[in-house]
Amino acid sequence: MPDHIKFFESLSGAGKAIAVLTSGGDAQGMNAAVRAVVRMGIYVGAKVYFIHEGYQGMVDGGDNIKEATWEGVSSMLQVGGTVIGSARCKEFRTHEGRLKAAHNLVQRGITNLCVIGGDGSLTGANLFREEWSGLLDELVQQGLIDAEAAKKYYALHIVGMVGSIDNDFCGTDMTIGTDSALHRIIEVVDAIMTTAQSHQRTFVLEVMGRHCGYLALVSALACGADWVLIPEMPPEDGWEEQMCQKLSENRAGKKRLNIIIVAEGAIDSNNKPITTERVKDLVVRCLGFDTRVTILGHVQRGGTPSAFDRILASRMGVEAVLALLETTANTPACVVSLCGNQSVRLPLMECVQMTQEVQKAMDEKKFEEAVKLRGRSFENNLKTYKLLAHRKPESELPHSSFNVAVLNVGAPAAGMNAAVRSAVRVGITEGHKMFAVNDGFEGFYKGQIKEIKWGDVGGWTGQGGSLLGTKRTLPAKHTEKIAEQMRKHNINALLVIGGFEALESLLQLYDARSSFEEFCIPLCMLPATISNNVPGTDLSIGADTALNAIVETCDRIKQSASGTKRRVFIIETMGGYCGYLATVGGLAAGADAAYIYEEPFDIRDLQANVEHLTEKMKTSIQRGLVLRNENSSENYTTDFIYQLYSEEGKGVFDCRKNVLGHMQQGGAPSPFDRNFGTKISAKAMQWISKKLKETYRQGRVFANTEDSACLLGMRRRALIFQPVVQLKDETDFVHRIPKEQWWLKLRPLMKILAKYKTSYDVSDAGQLEHVERNRPKETDASAI
Repeated sequence: MPDHIKFFESLSGAGKAIAVLTSGGDAQGMNAAVRAVVRMGIYVGAKVYFIHEGYQGMVDGGDNIKEATWEGVSSMLQVGGTVIGSARCKEFRTHEGRLKAAHNLVQRGITNLCVIGGDGSLTGANLFREEWSGLLDELVQQGLIDAEAAKKYYALHIVGMVGSIDNDFCGTDMTIGTDSALHRIIEVVDAIMTTAQSHQRTFVLEVMGRHCGYLALVSALACGADWVLIPEMPPEDGWEEQMCQKLSENRAGKKRLNIIIVAEGAIDSNNKPITTERVKDLVVRCLGFDTRVTILGHVQRGGTPSAFDRILASRMGVEAVLALLETTANTPACVVSLCGNQSVRLPLMECVQMTQEVQKAMDEKKFEEAVKLRGRSFENNLKTYKLLAHRKPESELPHSSFNVAVLNVGAPAAGMNAAVRSAVRVGITEGHKMFAVNDGFEGFYKGQIKEIKWGDVGGWTGQGGSLLGTKRTLPAKHTEKIAEQMRKHNINALLVIGGFEALESLLQLYDARSSFEEFCIPLCMLPATISNNVPGTDLSIGADTALNAIVETCDRIKQSASGTKRRVFIIETMGGYCGYLATVGGLAAGADAAYIYEEPFDIRDLQANVEHLTEKMKTSIQRGLVLRNENSSENYTTDFIYQLYSEEGKGVFDCRKNVLGHMQQGGAPSPFDRNFGTKISAKAMQWISKKLKETYRQGRVFANTEDSACLLGMRRRALIFQPVVQLKDETDFVHRIPKEQWWLKLRPLMKILAKYKTSYDVSDAGQLEHVERNRPKETDASAI
């Protein structure tokens, strides 16, 4: 076993008591976090307690603080809100209230607190921690506890997780509940768009965000809204005329509807609130458009948590328990957060202070500083929105006279159209002439190439599939004809959006450079595949939508068995040889097992799984869920596994099987895929512009270096351009998967939460970092 890998077995929770509470406003995904804390805590040998009704329950004590059981958190993964309750508590803000809370905890030997809430809840927890030893001294003086208890429980350890739909907490890219709230908003916007189009209406939508415009900003990006108003970016004086002019231009351009999104805390440059009624009256008065207002309100807090929120909350819950096991009396209270695709631990008060600094900057009208303090994710979203939302007049555009072609390759993936729209609009803004290629490289060699304008991609963000058309055809056999078409249309750069076939295509075009100078141009690939099997990136456009389809179906399938006898469902997912969908879908749906190609299994493993499930079914669990990747094994097919479980489970449970098939590829893209596709496509076009300028010599573009044919992918915390040639060594071309895949580290997590004994690599965890201050960079100010 490698020396650098550290496993959590060394971190025993024996003799420790951990309490988990949810406080402040509720958020979808809180239950997934509670479930993960309870199960991981019990797994490591700790006693875990629920504190019902937040801090109020801690102050009141009694039945509000109950020991949690493994079975007690079954079937809560898919439930919205928080099943252990949340309440605002004035009493906890007083010294007397905190004294009562300390007494209630000490009585049960609880010295580890996991708090899920917003900045107010976490600030309260930190104050409680700082006062803890003094509170214990008071309890000794009052004779409520003895000196021995005070000595034994001398330190209180705090770990926070941020549950807030507003995403208003600094230090994390996403808070628990934000993605689900975006799902609710986008579902409503997509529904409204159909009725608005029928009647040529303008809709003004109010979304939550009293102090933070994240929901408004990202939903505007995800649905291609005409205008957005947020507290961090008050519009300049004269915005009313500008907005009306834009709405009018869009109608003149044959757009049948307008969408304006307003954050509830939106203000103008004079700090006056901008309400939906004010916006509606303005549009009616100036333009005479039929205008309606929709206030989404608490709809955004409700409903089932998205796949993203379930996975985020599960990862954070496990990380929180690990942090509590490793903490010492001198460790500052920390918050578990997300940076890029990685869980990190940050000092709680650093995050709280920066969150408070944002509000201070906004109060002082330092809005640019407020945006920077909000963090990298918020700032990048704002930059991308500005790039795409407002078309510059022709006279203001740079005239580069470069022609850039964009095409889709491979199977369709939700979010491809958002990426194409973004590429076209950013390309036009950069001064390029954009060309669309229909039906991938098959359409390319047949000459299905035409110029695509700004208005042609209106309304594309919410469309599923591939509007350009896509085929699996690779270019190798048709390089001569493709080169001819590139000459004919004078194509100077190529953006390829697709899955594994797109990677193979770029490698083939790179190899063809020695024979055809037409391919000596900047070539860029964006990973878009539901299988998430492309090397060089942790995530692909389309995978999140597919995961949500799987999780939603699993929820329904499990619910179909409620009230019946014990039942196990065997479900087959897509993904080729890549087990991403089965593994991460299994984690989000609460599966008992997930069979994948990357982790070979035999009849003994299957037998052990059946026995494990039988044991669980005999106690209290009524439903079992087993996922199988379509190519996980040549011989242990879905039918075989179904028959095995049916036979071995006789008398304990019965079995059903489902093959999910192409429903995983369809549907409207999720907010994450729309946003991810939009952002990486904008970044890719800026890279193409940069490369075109660098490689333009003596009247033509000539790029033949390795770094002029790149894949743009997300690696841990950053978006990185990687030469496709260098990705060859990282790729298993036979099975069309990367040789190393980050999500395999999540498999032990899924097994632990399903009550299996396993090893969990925590070598990435355990480092308390500091909050990065997102100050302006002198280098690439337009980085996404």
